[in-house]
Amino acid sequence: MPVPSAFLFFLPRGLLRACVTALALAATPALALPTFDAVRADYRSSETLVLSREGEVLQRLRTDATVRRGQWLTLADMSPALRRALVLSEDRRFYEHSGVDWAAASAAAWANLWNQRTRGASTLTMQLAGLLDEDWRAGNSGRTATQKLGQAVAAQRLERLWRKDQILEAYLNLVPFRGELVGIDALSRTLFGKAAHGLDAREAAVAAALVRAPNARPALVARRACGVLRDMGQGRADCEALDLFTAAALQRRAYDASAGIAPHFARQLLRQRAMREEGGAPQRLRSTLKAPLQRLALETLNHHLRELRGRNVEDGALVVLDNASGEVLAWVGSSGALSQAAEVDGVLAARQPGSTLKPFLYAQALAERRLTAASLVHDAPAQIATAGGLYIPQNYDRQFKGWVSVRTALSSSLNVPAVRTLVMVTPDAFFEQLRRLGLPLPESGGYYGYSLALGSSEVQLLHLANAYRALANGGRWSPVAYAPTPRPAFTQALDAGAAFIVGDILSDANARVPTFGADSVLNTRFWTAAKTGTSKDMRDNWALGWSARYTVGVWVGNASGSPMHDVSGTSGAAPIWAAVMQFLHSHEPSRAPRPPAGVLRQQVAFAGGDRPEAARQEWFVRGTQQAVFAIDKEAVSAHTQSAGAQKHSNPDVPARILAPAPGSIIALDPDIPPAHQRLHFQATGGPGLRWRIDGRPAGQGAALAWLPWPGRHRVELLDVRGQRLDQVHIEVRGAGVRR
Repeated sequence: MPVPSAFLFFLPRGLLRACVTALALAATPALALPTFDAVRADYRSSETLVLSREGEVLQRLRTDATVRRGQWLTLADMSPALRRALVLSEDRRFYEHSGVDWAAASAAAWANLWNQRTRGASTLTMQLAGLLDEDWRAGNSGRTATQKLGQAVAAQRLERLWRKDQILEAYLNLVPFRGELVGIDALSRTLFGKAAHGLDAREAAVAAALVRAPNARPALVARRACGVLRDMGQGRADCEALDLFTAAALQRRAYDASAGIAPHFARQLLRQRAMREEGGAPQRLRSTLKAPLQRLALETLNHHLRELRGRNVEDGALVVLDNASGEVLAWVGSSGALSQAAEVDGVLAARQPGSTLKPFLYAQALAERRLTAASLVHDAPAQIATAGGLYIPQNYDRQFKGWVSVRTALSSSLNVPAVRTLVMVTPDAFFEQLRRLGLPLPESGGYYGYSLALGSSEVQLLHLANAYRALANGGRWSPVAYAPTPRPAFTQALDAGAAFIVGDILSDANARVPTFGADSVLNTRFWTAAKTGTSKDMRDNWALGWSARYTVGVWVGNASGSPMHDVSGTSGAAPIWAAVMQFLHSHEPSRAPRPPAGVLRQQVAFAGGDRPEAARQEWFVRGTQQAVFAIDKEAVSAHTQSAGAQKHSNPDVPARILAPAPGSIIALDPDIPPAHQRLHFQATGGPGLRWRIDGRPAGQGAALAWLPWPGRHRVELLDVRGQRLDQVHIEVRGAGVRR
């Protein structure tokens, strides 16, 4: 039969102390109380702190949903008002007793005998013993006499092992306050929205009142807090105001589950760690991010996006990689408060990359020796036959530049030469090349077709930036790293010579002039190579490039997928890219890479075409070099004369429509705004020809550029008198623009 606790403590104080001391001495060998250092080491917060490579806290992320514990705080990190309020409320003689307050114990026993209410005899040390050992914790009906005796013995043992300040510090970090809140850090940040060292007397009194009644009604908590305030010598406390303050505080939840400047990276870092290791989330996790760079990237992105708000742009993302190691140095997943989808990680979201895939296409053509940087490709209207109809690519500016070199075509981001290059390489081969560069496209090359040259697939910014990093590393690819990686495992994903030549092209400011002008934002004062891209209907804008040491990737657009207004590659993502690169190399040079073995440079000249390019020094993969690149004028003239003779040799033969062919299905290019696309009609015959589409006049002459509109159409060729000479039926598929 258990001994009643009232009887146990209804003894003379000296005899009671002697009994408990004797039991304590007898139980000393059996007690295995932890040391203060062990308790602190075993403490587990409900959150993980992600640190920068310098050791600075970048992000606090909740990883335990069962409880809410903050960080372990030292006594120096808690306000003096809090320490005083707790001692006055729970254990007035804390600094005088040795674990058990004998006077309070005797008074409590006497009051229990006469059924009187009392303050209680459990000291802070005894309560801490109950927090450290489940055997001494109270059950639903309170503690038994045996538990109280054991708790008293453990408290005396603690007092001999620990200092008073250690007991108070551990108690405030381990004590449950209210609901899921455990420890003073979680309480102060949740209910008062501040750190524990900033708690004033009123807040400290409420915290102390919650220790005794964690889940009491606000009115009861306020009443007890008012008593604590009076004990603290605060004069006549305004209990009515305190009642309102307490009610408001107990409803507040200011402690966000995540806080910092790298929320998306922190989640990705924990996911990567969970895939590699077993066990719970760590308390502190050092990352590869550079804190100053992360802040600069976040500020630069938000600043530029605020300037673009009038053009319907609210989202963006940015990533910076170390070329040598692949370590992530900065990761901004969204524009935060500027976005309506701040939780969406733009670094990992799959979006159409537009023209940013062109460098890999030309690099493959160079590696396969199909082209050189000086090879001439025709930038002119093209109608490419496919299984589903004709594919008719267009340039962004609706202009065609005739015969241009590969260097000019890539630097100026011309679409038609890129599609012609993909015809040579084939979509399936290009698809496999992109996969080797770490771009996990979900479909096949045949699925995307020739539009793959213009970025019709969807990729992540992280994967795309790492593929550009492969170009920076001479075609060698390795995964990105979230923890320090001194020796990454590289694979040769692309020919080193082709990667070098493409990098030289993308660093050539003069070659960009035809499209981007002489003062492009991509022109840096140090060596860099860069490429921009814009997806269909202006939904995504990209800027990616590298220096001697870093690769930077930027995306701007809208998480909702809505199109931007009048945003180009150089006005959207490029200024952000340039600002980050400038910061990275403000005190660090960037020089052009050395050419690898198997690459040589020689003088080349151009001839033929409407505007032949000027002679220059050009790089070649060894074995593909030549001194002159020209278009055979005689062959072109002969072909033209033959065609002319066919047209006019027999005026009695009626004129006919040469293009488009009857039954053609024309797919509008998804990467070019519909208003910028044209379908070219051609016919044989003399002057005076007229065109009529769906019964309406459309133009005159042997050639016509028509703004296509989705649907089935009847195209008619008329003579000068309006008589129909020929007609074809065609179909246009895709999104159009209102006339």
